[in-house]
Amino acid sequence: MNTRTKSPMLLRATLALAALCLWAAPALAQTAGGTQIQNRASATYSDGTSSYSVVSNTVTVTVANVSGLAITPDVGSVPNVVAGQSNVDFTFTVTNTGNYATQVRFLASGASVQLSGPATVQKAVIDVNNNGIDAGDTDILANASDVLSSSIAHNATLTVIVRVNVNAGASAGSTINVKLGDAATGGPTFDNQTANNSANEVRTSVPSGTTAPVNGESEARGDASTTVDNDAQLRLNLNAPAGPVALGSNITYTWSLDNTGARSASSQTLTNAPAGSNTGVFVIVPVPARTTFVSVTPPAGVTVLYSTSPLSSNPVTAATWTTTAPSPLSNTVRVAFNVGASLASGASATNMQFVVSVNTGINATNPIYEIGDAFGKNTVAASLTDQSGDLVVNKGDGNADFNEPRSGVDPLSATQGFQLPTTLTQAGNVLIGPSGAPAAVGPTDNNDDYTNKSVAPAAIAGLSHLDTLGAAASVDFTNTVQNTGNADDTFTLTAPTVPAGFTVAISTNGGTSFTTVSGGGSTTLAVAFGSSANIIVRVTAPAGSAVLQSGGFSTAIRATSGISNTQKNDTLDNLYTGFLKLVKSFTVINGTTFGAATDPVPGADIEYTVTYSNVSTGGGGAGCVNLVASSIVISEDGTAVPNNWAATTTQITSPAPSDSNGGTITDGTTNGAVTAATTWLKDAAGTLNPGVSKAFVFRRRIN
Repeated sequence: MNTRTKSPMLLRATLALAALCLWAAPALAQTAGGTQIQNRASATYSDGTSSYSVVSNTVTVTVANVSGLAITPDVGSVPNVVAGQSNVDFTFTVTNTGNYATQVRFLASGASVQLSGPATVQKAVIDVNNNGIDAGDTDILANASDVLSSSIAHNATLTVIVRVNVNAGASAGSTINVKLGDAATGGPTFDNQTANNSANEVRTSVPSGTTAPVNGESEARGDASTTVDNDAQLRLNLNAPAGPVALGSNITYTWSLDNTGARSASSQTLTNAPAGSNTGVFVIVPVPARTTFVSVTPPAGVTVLYSTSPLSSNPVTAATWTTTAPSPLSNTVRVAFNVGASLASGASATNMQFVVSVNTGINATNPIYEIGDAFGKNTVAASLTDQSGDLVVNKGDGNADFNEPRSGVDPLSATQGFQLPTTLTQAGNVLIGPSGAPAAVGPTDNNDDYTNKSVAPAAIAGLSHLDTLGAAASVDFTNTVQNTGNADDTFTLTAPTVPAGFTVAISTNGGTSFTTVSGGGSTTLAVAFGSSANIIVRVTAPAGSAVLQSGGFSTAIRATSGISNTQKNDTLDNLYTGFLKLVKSFTVINGTTFGAATDPVPGADIEYTVTYSNVSTGGGGAGCVNLVASSIVISEDGTAVPNNWAATTTQITSPAPSDSNGGTITDGTTNGAVTAATTWLKDAAGTLNPGVSKAFVFRRRIN
């Protein structure tokens, strides 16, 4: 009986002790709060000749609450614009990616908004009610002091709108870029970076009464661009008989109008013309001096207007127009062709014929001149105009001369005479390109063919993209110059484009001596007709140059003909300070019941991503010299300083480590399969072409 009465008590005590042990045992194994788990990857790779080493940036996971901020878009775009367009909105989403509610700080006087390109910022606001800019929004452009947003919950967002006006004189092809914030690292997203009190940042701001995040405040950067399109552009063309034309005979002028822009041309209105025919895209042509109007023949769908107003009157605002021809016809001073309400991009109005009779009794020594004008409007209602250029008829040599000014300048030039040659005309021409390939063509033409080379492996051994060169480093490029003219020539060699602080020197004698051409210098090279010669270009990067810069440091080398100095050709010698870049990033995946979904608490997983990129450019044609990263091996050693994640985390095998380039991932210690005990991973990642990025991903669980 005593045994029976004591058994339940003993059982309860035993279960309580077991439960205590189950709670305490994992607690003893947990990583202490505030512990920084560090991870840096390293890699080796080859350019086919030399072997290089590189390290990634070091990422740190602090086992505690952290702040976070993201701004999108990162490399976004808005629809293309045209010169003079107003109220163009760039919209950004600001997200609290931290694990606690926080505010977002925007700096005083609109400093958090940066604009580049031909435009001005009109407004910048926090869109409080998410319905576009209105009176209820918070101004972050004209703010005299910093602006704090309302508190934003974890993973919640706010919207920022930056409204710009495009300059009226913006050139087609120009880029307008708006950045919200100025985070300088962490590309391509530039999110969740430690705030550094920089001049244009957007950062989190811990609310009063909230424990400060252990990683400090976070900043981010959003980035969006638009391109200025060619607006509607009118080009008026004129054809006429070559002549000579006899006095008293007719001249038939034939006009055509092209819209060579990217947008449709819209209507212009003639102030003093009959309603119904006064609005459209117009070609207006005068009756030339010393001639008399005979007739006009418009193509189908084109309306004709007539004016007897003097040529001194503005044809749009002052001249009077009618839809019927004057009587007599000889009173006609101008004719207008209304080609329609609009003229689409790439469209043309053709075969507008206009006939005049050359007066008798005039001095036939002087030619007859004709010039016309086109009128319309572009997509922002600015007036468009174009002149056809003077057409000279019967200039005295029996030929018609065409000059095509586009700004209303009278192009008349002196009559050119002819004489029999007594010597052969020499024409200089030249090609310069990579070694043995002077005719190489780059991504767009034969002025951007290139040779890509990296500094010596020792100059960048063990450095990451966050480092700089400790000492100056030189690279020798071999370029081939070819004489494609018709005579022996001496070419001037210059470097019109040189990276800031770099030195460029050229040797024309195989490297025995060099002449500095950076800073405006030059040297010469004599090349016989039909021959080629090599030069050596030595490009020196100064100490402090960025390592692993995307696109490298580009120097343009130019060869200019001594016979014809308008004939020149460029090639690019691109120096790289290494070309395989490792960028380490991480995501915390918290599946425990403690903290938020991204809190790095014990039991949460850290997914590490090593993005490895070939930062060199490619895209050139035959003859261009690319840098291909081969024999890539990425190493993730949890015990190699500064890494300490071997002792604080455990390998996750499901999902298994992966490589988007199809690399083979093994345990670095055993060279076998990856297991839970693995603390060193190796990724034989293979080959990476220029401009390509791939990712090596694996997970570790915080102990």
